[in-house]
Amino acid sequence: MAGYDQPHARAYGRAWDAEKRDNHPVEPFTLVLVGAIALFVLVGFCSFVMGGSMYDRIGEGGLSAGPERPSGPPPGSPLEREQRQQEIRQMLQARSERQVRRGGKALDIDAELALLEGPTAAGAGKHDAGLAEEVRQLVTARNERRLRKGEDPVDVEAEVQRTLDELDPDGR
Repeated sequence: MAGYDQPHARAYGRAWDAEKRDNHPVEPFTLVLVGAIALFVLVGFCSFVMGGSMYDRIGEGGLSAGPERPSGPPPGSPLEREQRQQEIRQMLQARSERQVRRGGKALDIDAELALLEGPTAAGAGKHDAGLAEEVRQLVTARNERRLRKGEDPVDVEAEVQRTLDELDPDGR
């Protein structure tokens, strides 16, 4: 122990001995925990960098190849109207068959189809009867407020038709 005679060598030797005595092995749980956290951070960073926006893919199935394209003919086309009429006819046929099985009378499918596709309400034209009635109530209320203010009332039916055409020009 020749080197321990000097004060700085003794201090270094003691510090090295204390370090050697206090060096305990790392607990396995701590090692697994730190390793798992490091792995999760690495995977998260890689998926963030390479994955793009997750909001763009919400709702896609596992087998989807790209953005969903509408199937079928374009809305308002003659083919679309024909498909719609065939589907309505199928539903009416099924309703008629259920009614016959219960002991009732069979439906006249063509008459039912004409009722469904006929004009909705007088004055409403091509618009839904419920919507036309709601707009009519609003116009009547507006007329009553105009009368209370001393202003001239508007023509209710003309205002209803103008509002319906403004809200839904195609009448769908």
